[in-house]
Amino acid sequence: MPKDRIKKKSRQHGAAASQGIQFKTDLGQHILKNPLVVNGLIEKAGLRSTDTLLEIGPGTGNMTVKLLEKVKKVIACEVDPRLVAELKKRVQGMPYASKLQVIIGDVLKADLPYFDVCVANLPYQISSPFIFKLLLHRPFFRCAVLMFQREFAQRLVAQPGDKLYCRLSINTQLLARVDHLMKVGKNNFRPPPKVESSVVRIEPKNPSPPINFQEWDGLVRIAFVRKNKTLSACFGSKSVLELIEKNYRIHCSFNEVMLEENFDMKTKIQEILNENDFSKKRARSMDIDDFLKLLQVFNSNGVHFA
Repeated sequence: MPKDRIKKKSRQHGAAASQGIQFKTDLGQHILKNPLVVNGLIEKAGLRSTDTLLEIGPGTGNMTVKLLEKVKKVIACEVDPRLVAELKKRVQGMPYASKLQVIIGDVLKADLPYFDVCVANLPYQISSPFIFKLLLHRPFFRCAVLMFQREFAQRLVAQPGDKLYCRLSINTQLLARVDHLMKVGKNNFRPPPKVESSVVRIEPKNPSPPINFQEWDGLVRIAFVRKNKTLSACFGSKSVLELIEKNYRIHCSFNEVMLEENFDMKTKIQEILNENDFSKKRARSMDIDDFLKLLQVFNSNGVHFA
């Protein structure tokens, strides 16, 4: 091995040793070490001096110390008490130290505080639940700049017809504008993860679409379980029909609608799909407007998904 590579490797080990921290990769602890990438993330967030910023997974504070210079307040949420101690030690005595508030705990279990902007190098295993916790958070925030596993980021921005287009894609795009900002190689982290990463910017739609999101998600979930099959096939399975019929009978009971003696849920669903030209459509190629129309058609016929 060349001498310069040996020196470089020993410096990296020395830096980790000086911090005295063994990173827990099972918790997704991959610390972003490249200052150029850190600066890029901060720049893309479009921060203002009056902002309250939420940072998820601050680690040892490589990004936090730079954020503190630019905003009114940083609320850092970290699950590992060892990293919290390291972060507090790092900012102690800095002129901006009073701007930092630390929340110790699992961000998925905590109530999110008020914030204007969110910046996060997320543990990849919490990516999906965190996205929806964020998008359903009120009051509205201005934007979020988030680091994800690259394939997850590609799913967020996938369009109808794309191979990675899925329930995550359409649910996220219903509630927000999503843009892919940049790719980040695994060597920008310590320790390097096994996958490549990407950064996305999310801006929630304000106001959000005037629909019941639980009901929307119930419909989309059924359609995307087998996104390559026709809607006629998706809504013809026994388990789906049992769920829809249960909801339909509750709807009829509340609205004092009498069911015919020979009522058949499967026949009703297929009639709705056929009459509105949805029978042969497939989720993989349907956009938000298609699903909004389908939900309206079902609801107007008393069929609900939540």
